[in-house]
Amino acid sequence: MTLLENGKIIDDEWAFVSPSGPLPTGGHVVVDVERLQREHSDVLALNGPLALFIENDQDLSVVADDIHRFDMIVLNFPVYTDGRAYSQARQLRWNYDFKGKIRARGDILCDQFSLLARSGFDVLEVQPQVTPEIYDQAVTEISGAYQV
Repeated sequence: MTLLENGKIIDDEWAFVSPSGPLPTGGHVVVDVERLQREHSDVLALNGPLALFIENDQDLSVVADDIHRFDMIVLNFPVYTDGRAYSQARQLRWNYDFKGKIRARGDILCDQFSLLARSGFDVLEVQPQVTPEIYDQAVTEISGAYQV
């Protein structure tokens, strides 16, 4: 998988921790909501950058008190036709004032890049054939937007 941050290819330093595996002692760690709830103090005590993986059917209010503790939030698109993660990204930026990175993961099409950027995403997991040039073309191809 290739990562694009604001249209530029970047290295993926983040390690997704399995829900039942041991917590690492450091590094760039991504945990899921259930792990955060189950091992709250241990997760928040990890040394190093911390990210939270949120499924698109999970309510952000259950992690609202801890959102500011994360460097990145990863939102999931299980299928490209399911846009609930767009709403989650908007809520994170506008309702929760989240200043960290928001990463899109899952079934993402080039047609969605401009909407992802407008919704607050700044990091995208894309197929290896997607280049910065393809990203730039996709985000500039449509100049108008229906939503604000």
